[in-house]
Amino acid sequence: MSNLSLRFRIFLFFCLIAFGGVAVILVALWLGFRQLGDPAALSPFMTAGIVSGFGLLALATFVWRCFDENVSKPIEALAAQFRVRADADIDAAIDAKTAKYLGDLAPAALAINDKLGQASKATAETVAQKTARLERQRAQLLRILSDIPIAVIVATQEHQIVLYDGQAAHLMEGEAPVRLNSSVFDYLEEKTIRKVLTRMEKDETSRRAITLKGKSGADYVGHIRVFGGGTGYTLMLEPLDPDAARPLVYDFDLLDKAHSTDLDQTHLRDLTFCIFDSETTGLDPEKDEVIQLGAVRVVNGKVIRTEQFEILVNPGRPIPPSSTKVHQIDDAMVADAPPFAEAYVGFHAFSRGAVMVAHNAPFDMAFLHRHTDASGRAFDNPVLDTVHLSATVFGGSAEHTLDAICDRLDITIPSELRHTALGDAMATAEVFVAMLPILEARNLRSFGEVRAEMQKHSRILKVQD
Repeated sequence: MSNLSLRFRIFLFFCLIAFGGVAVILVALWLGFRQLGDPAALSPFMTAGIVSGFGLLALATFVWRCFDENVSKPIEALAAQFRVRADADIDAAIDAKTAKYLGDLAPAALAINDKLGQASKATAETVAQKTARLERQRAQLLRILSDIPIAVIVATQEHQIVLYDGQAAHLMEGEAPVRLNSSVFDYLEEKTIRKVLTRMEKDETSRRAITLKGKSGADYVGHIRVFGGGTGYTLMLEPLDPDAARPLVYDFDLLDKAHSTDLDQTHLRDLTFCIFDSETTGLDPEKDEVIQLGAVRVVNGKVIRTEQFEILVNPGRPIPPSSTKVHQIDDAMVADAPPFAEAYVGFHAFSRGAVMVAHNAPFDMAFLHRHTDASGRAFDNPVLDTVHLSATVFGGSAEHTLDAICDRLDITIPSELRHTALGDAMATAEVFVAMLPILEARNLRSFGEVRAEMQKHSRILKVQD
């Protein structure tokens, strides 16, 4: 019973009252009929039993609906607001109207919210001061690194990339989509790197010159340096453009991440996610076509804003005016765009090794699956749906459109980006990241735990964004 939702437990409670009451009425009528001892009275007793039984069921249903609307749903909504405020660190006001029939609960909730707000404000000011100081130091470090004419890639012992600079990003882009926490071997030949690392371990050296090829066949020259304790290594290669900008993309927490082979046992923060959205000619995945794809990656629970995928697609057919009215994409905009087969290949490479996440994911995934046979590449990635995640966090009775979830999590979608593939993907990514700490606070940490909880809300119909 403890695993059931509050609303469902209350529903079962009213079912017990209703059917228990009917049972009591039937027993009482049966005893009365036996005591009367008149067989001719059976019909009146049956009439009384049927009327009272159905009457009690109707009354119990009516009272349950009133209780559900005015007590159960408000409690569920209020609990979700507490979770957002406490676990997602979002300074959102408690809606007192949510619990207007719950006596002093709403005023008490507001009082707690005010106290938390005051404490959070003081903490935020202290954190902001320290963060500003760290940002100044980071900016100074980047200015120093800008004068070092090398492309830098830092990888873990398992060869997962935890840092790359602008020079390295340019190099990587020529081989495959740039992705933090992807394998070095997606870009550079595996054999040479493993051979050099083995030789360095044997010779007990920490730095060695290296010449290797990229996946495209391009030649790269530089040095490789291993960290102490076998925690990883750095590749320092000659840049393609010594004068190029050198923004850093990194997450050194990835050095300490344990890699699990069991997806269900892996913590969500240890997974890489590809958050995506598509704009289409219509709402039928069997007949309509994709006209725009947009995606962004989430690594270690953070949105990597520099790792984006966005492309217009020529659907090979006119775009209906009704669809253009929604996403503002017309035939002229896609006239020179590549066909979906080409976009499919690029997006498949971008999402490699990641869990796919979308709002109303079955709709978007249906378009991808339809082209599996023609491309020879399957999207067999695990999938999460933010509609079901929202139901897990906020309860099944809440509204689960993308706009509604953003409102609850205090996320703003710029109007010019709404109903664009990349804009909606970015909003979905922010929603997903904001819900992670709420899920963790409910002890839903692993992929398997979250997926099992989501399945309880599988009855929720597809929600259009």
